[in-house]
Amino acid sequence: MADIQIHRSLDDANEAPAAAHACACGEHDDTMPELDVQTIPHAVRHAAIFGALDALQRGSGMIISATHDPVPLLTQLGQRHPDAFEVDYLDRGPERWRIRLVRVA
Repeated sequence: MADIQIHRSLDDANEAPAAAHACACGEHDDTMPELDVQTIPHAVRHAAIFGALDALQRGSGMIISATHDPVPLLTQLGQRHPDAFEVDYLDRGPERWRIRLVRVA
């Protein structure tokens, strides 16, 4: 069974060392996961991406892949989580845009 950590405050939780993968599913990521956002239905695409980003611990990240430059998504990310993510374009089209997002705060 996975260890459960209880912290007195959000600040204490954020300062605690990141726990290893502990969900008991038996899997772990050796590399940064890549999400092809075109596989997510349009009606819930941004919500699904934000759900994945919200699950990231400080220092971890993911790559999103899209068939267009996701400027609206990045604008929303900046509004929702100012300065919380480092954003780096890995590929800039014309067929595929790939962006690495790493949680820094």
